[in-house]
Amino acid sequence: MSKVDNVRSGSQVVLLTLATGQFLMTLDSSVMNVSIATVAKDVGTTVTGIQGAITAYTLVMAALMITGAKIGALIGRKRAFAIGCVVYGCGSFVTSIAPNLPVLLFGWSFLEGVGAALILPAIVALVAGNFPTERRPAAYGLVAAAGAIAVAVGPLIGGFCTTYFSWRWVFAGEVVLVLVILLLTRRIADSPVVTRPRLDMVGAVASALGLALLVFGVLRSAEWGWIQPKAGGPSWANLSPTVWLVLAGLFVIWIFFRWEARLEAKGGEPLVRPAMLRNKQLTGGLTMFFFQYLVQAGFFFVVPLFLSVCLGLSALATGVRLLPLSITLLLAAIGIPRLLPNVSPRLVVRSGLLALVAGTVVLLAALDADAGAEIVFVPMLLIGLGIGALASQLGAVTVSAVPDEESPEVGGVQNTMTNLGASLGTAVAGSLLIATLTSAFLTGIDQSSAIPSQVKSQAQVELAGGVPFISDADLEAALDEANVRSTATDAALESYSDARIAGLRSALAILALLAMVALFLAQRIPTQQPGKEAPT
Repeated sequence: MSKVDNVRSGSQVVLLTLATGQFLMTLDSSVMNVSIATVAKDVGTTVTGIQGAITAYTLVMAALMITGAKIGALIGRKRAFAIGCVVYGCGSFVTSIAPNLPVLLFGWSFLEGVGAALILPAIVALVAGNFPTERRPAAYGLVAAAGAIAVAVGPLIGGFCTTYFSWRWVFAGEVVLVLVILLLTRRIADSPVVTRPRLDMVGAVASALGLALLVFGVLRSAEWGWIQPKAGGPSWANLSPTVWLVLAGLFVIWIFFRWEARLEAKGGEPLVRPAMLRNKQLTGGLTMFFFQYLVQAGFFFVVPLFLSVCLGLSALATGVRLLPLSITLLLAAIGIPRLLPNVSPRLVVRSGLLALVAGTVVLLAALDADAGAEIVFVPMLLIGLGIGALASQLGAVTVSAVPDEESPEVGGVQNTMTNLGASLGTAVAGSLLIATLTSAFLTGIDQSSAIPSQVKSQAQVELAGGVPFISDADLEAALDEANVRSTATDAALESYSDARIAGLRSALAILALLAMVALFLAQRIPTQQPGKEAPT
């Protein structure tokens, strides 16, 4: 085998290793969503407890991401990646044997969250360190595609293991995957750490606290409300705790940036260089990452609800319907850099956003009470094409905006933006869905002549805080338990079915609108590929 073949083979192994790491990190956020009830029963807790564990995992990861990136710069990206894998693997093992919720929280939410905060920024930096500038778009595209595919196949894997084996097998499998990654890590090249500046502990605490407050407030918005507190929910000074947490988080983040600017002015080593965020190309790429994950997370929230709740598909069948997205996603993420190496990144990003808009609008137009599962096929292809197009460009755009030695910092900020986007996308889509569902259902009940006035009045009081998104069978069972007569039950079911579709449409509409907003902001993306000279 020639030296060129050896180099090519080695780079493929490196790319496979990093892409597998990205796949694993993203998989953990989606794989258990279809098995929450089973996990709750197995560890002796409630569905709310398991949802809290998922929330805590996102919270720990988002809060420590910037600090994790800086640790990678201090000890070396490869070492940070390996240590993160060890911590993550330990967390997966603890989760796989967890007998109760506290152990589950320690393994899944804390250890895995800390591991992910070390791994994800290191992946960004290691791609920059192992691939020349002209090959980075393809490398970042494949890594990002691996993460997006994990979102699509996560419910399928979780549903399969839970149905035929046990949810614990998912986490046991993650341990095996971590061991494989660690074995392959020796092939990864890493630049030596020349200087070892002290870690900015004040900045680390401030960034973690600010991001934790912000993300926690957003994640709890569905239960608490955004501004006005929901009926029966907590209230702080007659407002929802969400608004106070978001405001407090933003204030602490502002203090963090003021501290970083002061530290840099004194010649210290800040956690994030404030000047870096004045870079037009970098902020343009970060903005696109935010909107991509916002729309992507919202779409993956809405579509499974339609398939599993409205149509009653199993977790496996729901996962199968999401798979077409993986095809166009991979084709775009790998094919665009390979077939069009000199294409304008701005053109590709705008095309990707238009594909996201088109996929969302096509599903929006096809969605009605009589629609079947087949209506998601074309939208999934379009959404996959859009995500793949964005994935093929954005990683290279952000990292090429700064010197390679600053790539760990970029990795931390980039993954923070994707976490914020995903959290906000799910929260916005979920909040609007429930608000529209509640309004439409109560209006339908009020206008129905088959429902007694007493039931109407009771519904207006008890459901004012929000109507849950449930299947017809669950609603019918609840109405039977409440001794509602059959004519009123039929009318309520019809009103709820229409309201449910209205809620899904509202969520899709806001996602399409947000993708259109991103189109206007894509102007900050460069027109030349990294390393290419502009024509004179």
